[in-house]
Amino acid sequence: MTGTRKTAVLICPGRGTYNASELGYLAQHFPDAGMLAGFDAQRRSADQETLTALDSADRFSLSRHTRGDNASGLIFAATLGDFLSIDRDAVEIVAITGNSMGWYSALTCAGAMSPQDGFTLANTMGTLMQEALIGGQLVYPFMGEEWTPDIARRDTLLGFAAQINAQPGHVLLLSIELGGMLVLAGNEAGLSAFENAVERIDCRFPMRLGNHAAFHTPLQHPVARKGAALLGAGLFRQPDIPLIDGRGSIWWPHAVNTAQLRDYTLGYQVTEPYDFSRAIAVAAREFAPDLFIVTGPGTTLGGAVAQSLILADWRGMDSKTAFKAEQTKSAILVSMGMAAQRLSVTAN
Repeated sequence: MTGTRKTAVLICPGRGTYNASELGYLAQHFPDAGMLAGFDAQRRSADQETLTALDSADRFSLSRHTRGDNASGLIFAATLGDFLSIDRDAVEIVAITGNSMGWYSALTCAGAMSPQDGFTLANTMGTLMQEALIGGQLVYPFMGEEWTPDIARRDTLLGFAAQINAQPGHVLLLSIELGGMLVLAGNEAGLSAFENAVERIDCRFPMRLGNHAAFHTPLQHPVARKGAALLGAGLFRQPDIPLIDGRGSIWWPHAVNTAQLRDYTLGYQVTEPYDFSRAIAVAAREFAPDLFIVTGPGTTLGGAVAQSLILADWRGMDSKTAFKAEQTKSAILVSMGMAAQRLSVTAN
């Protein structure tokens, strides 16, 4: 990358982003063989398949690669590797945020955990989620094809979910505010009731997310308790770069109470809704970056970032057409999972 140094907010993706097209991502992009070997050593000591073996498999397997105990480590490593590959002489990272388990990656990229400790966090929580596998998740849009904000429709859908949740034996709760999508989580009765009642859209939605539990809901309290018992306070430290969490709160360097950061990470972040849209709005308004950089793996989070910026009325964008015009003019969104865009923020 050449030219004037630009400011950027880094965005770390969550579960569901390491898929068939990402097979081999670590082999191609991870810049530190010794660090990756350390991650693999942690996996071997826990009798888990190494990231190297998973990433170098002959073919992608849904049952193997999307399990929480495998996917979390793969996604964490891919994200961290991309962060380490950014040309810091050309790009100044002014804040970091993430979606869902991307918070664990964000903590590490910001320096609030060492890479090995961050991997321990991501791998432990992913394994605990997989072992418990409490409930599930689905995705449903409230924006149309032009991404025009429709808050009334969002509120209607959430009201309908609340009605289902009030029925005996049914659990259905907001899990993630993901741009123009609502991620809902609950038990089988709650999820099925929603799926059977709402209009199908594009033959895709409502979309059930495979190997996903009811993340960011009170159903995860048992997982949160186990995580807190296993992951000590010594893992957390002062960040070097501001962090924006799933409430839109900013954790500033040199001003963080690390005990509170641990409590949020292993408590609220696990059992309460994750507002990714608000995190992006705060990033835009508080830091006004030149760029929003979405690390790999995958390319699916870019749409949610764009939709979140539209919801925030960032730079007057009010639709997909307006976003595309701004992107053509300023290239404000960089997805490192796309080869051409990746080259714009890396040294080679």
